Amino acid sequence: MSDLLHHLFAAGFFQSTVVRTALIVGGLVAVVSGVVGVFTVLRGQSFAGHAFGDVGTTGGSGAFLVGIGPLWGFVIAGVAAAAVMELIGVQRARGRDLATGIVLGAALGLAALFLYLGTTSSSTTGATMTILFGSIFAIPTSTIPLVILLSAISLAIVAVLYRPLLLASVSPELAAARGIPIRAIGALYLLALAMAVALAAITIGSILSTALLIGPAATALRVTKSPGKAMLTASVLGILLTWIGVVLAYDSYGWSSNGDAWPVSFFIVALVLATYLLAGLPELVRTRLQGRNRTARSDSPAGLAVE
Repeated sequence: MSDLLHHLFAAGFFQSTVVRTALIVGGLVAVVSGVVGVFTVLRGQSFAGHAFGDVGTTGGSGAFLVGIGPLWGFVIAGVAAAAVMELIGVQRARGRDLATGIVLGAALGLAALFLYLGTTSSSTTGATMTILFGSIFAIPTSTIPLVILLSAISLAIVAVLYRPLLLASVSPELAAARGIPIRAIGALYLLALAMAVALAAITIGSILSTALLIGPAATALRVTKSPGKAMLTASVLGILLTWIGVVLAYDSYGWSSNGDAWPVSFFIVALVLATYLLAGLPELVRTRLQGRNRTARSDSPAGLAVE
């Protein structure tokens, strides 16, 4: 057993404070992303999740300019974007896409400015890569309480609004007929989504945050149609993939002679993609078999007689 652990985990893995922080933050983020991500997929708002990730680039680069933690920038930019999107119109699918596109375009323009100012006014290197692609090993322990608070708020919003949010996601017309305030529900959901994306951004970066938000949720909905079971499955799957990514990234320090580690975001995103594809294999095989059976029946003498 000790030999197996030695091969799986590089020396110092369990003693590292940086690793413990990464595992705690990664686990919390995976749970929030799994829960919120299921509703994101059900509501068909993956584009909005991606937009919040790109908007986070603006917030992260702005936070770097003023000298505060990137998580604050991700959260402030996400909440502001959610407010603007709600004002423009989130109650209809067409209005949601219009609002998302407008906010995304404006945010990317600001992100370009902030990143330019950040690279020209400071000699600090790596800030842009950290904002765009994350650096879970660089998260300070002092950030954990804020991560816990934001996770609790996001999960609380989903828990309180679960039934009306589920109905509004599956059948907005029926929800409106029952007197459910669709716009208010949508606005609160955008707030939870903005915080979930901000948390994912500090883990794997702003432009890759959608992978952790959508990937496990979409995979879970492939294997179960129950929203509750899908949220549980997505959360557990997200935790496993994130933790495996942390282990592989830590182990990668010893894979090269220069001692540089591979990005954690690469491992997590690759694992998310592989898991999603594997989850679709049973349905693909079943579809192929059904197609062959139909072809065989049509080619049989009985089938020709019927034709």
